[in-house]
Amino acid sequence: MGHTLRWSGSSRSYWKEFRVGVEVVVTDLTKSFGKQRIWGDVTLTLPHGEVSALLGPSGTGKSVFLKSLIGLLKPDKGSIFIRDVDIANCSERKLYETRKLFGVLFQDGALFGSMNLFDNVAFPLREHTKKSEKEVADIVMQKMMMVGLQGAEKKLPGEISGGMRKRAGLARAMVLEPEIILVDEPDSGLDPVRTSYISQLFLDVNAQSDATFLIVTHNINMARTVPDNLGMLFRRELVMFGPREVLLTSEEPVVKQFLNGHMNGPIGMSEEKDQATMAAEAAAAAAGQGPLLEEVSGIPPQMQCSPGVPERQAVGRRQQRVLEMLHTLPPAAQAAIRELLDKEHAQETATRAWAASQNQPDGIHADAFAPSVTGNG
Repeated sequence: MGHTLRWSGSSRSYWKEFRVGVEVVVTDLTKSFGKQRIWGDVTLTLPHGEVSALLGPSGTGKSVFLKSLIGLLKPDKGSIFIRDVDIANCSERKLYETRKLFGVLFQDGALFGSMNLFDNVAFPLREHTKKSEKEVADIVMQKMMMVGLQGAEKKLPGEISGGMRKRAGLARAMVLEPEIILVDEPDSGLDPVRTSYISQLFLDVNAQSDATFLIVTHNINMARTVPDNLGMLFRRELVMFGPREVLLTSEEPVVKQFLNGHMNGPIGMSEEKDQATMAAEAAAAAAGQGPLLEEVSGIPPQMQCSPGVPERQAVGRRQQRVLEMLHTLPPAAQAAIRELLDKEHAQETATRAWAASQNQPDGIHADAFAPSVTGNG
């Protein structure tokens, strides 16, 4: 099990033999703590090798969903199938084996404060494999290069910025070559610039590994520009889940409100509002009261991979899926999606032409995209 990652120190580039990430099929998943229902009957499929994001107001159980996916929390009912194993109802042995497919990036990186970055990244290899120290060192340096932390191996977590800790956490999440990578609030504690860097990094890693990603986030810009698929939890249920184009053109009130960051809509300070409050806020907005926010419309282009990174296989798969369901969407959504797909096709053609003119090999050049370790990112 696993794919091969080759390293060439002289050319400062590396590449890998692709393996498609694992599909995760969730059916009728329900979770409660005592009498408090967190969410119920959640059904979705994380497409293999694609980047998905889960949105929702605070307190809707997004992190609980991540913990359920990896088997840290047992749902009340439902199933989570990964390679024909239902990890919600399987034996401890099968759960332990299936967990090896996962890598997890926690909110704060969850690094060991007494270990330097090299030892933090090496920890899963030393705990779960019998690799020699030379093999461990080779893999750790590969992953640290991937996240732009070359030269920072001896630094302690307390000596680096939040952005660097996130990147170190991502490197550690990747050392066992996971096929599924779970990411919890990656923008937490980061400024917008470092959030852009970490967003770029997710797509570049996905392009190299074709791993299946699930990102939990509140960040609207990240949600609108990074993932291939979007889902949203609200009022103890999954409101929608599907390709980014479908949710970004949705007229569903809660989805539209959240993606625009408006007060006017079903989401309130305590998650949901009653009808009287919604009516009063709508009247106030019509009268010009409250914050003046520009309506976000249309579908922004998806963030592209860095120069020199292999083409993301996920993009073509998602676009094909969107085309197959296009006829089921409202006319305005169909028009917006067709316009976007035409732009993306033109952009991809231009990118390939540029790469050909630069005679770029199939591989990633870390210096082209990785933030400097001497900075605060």
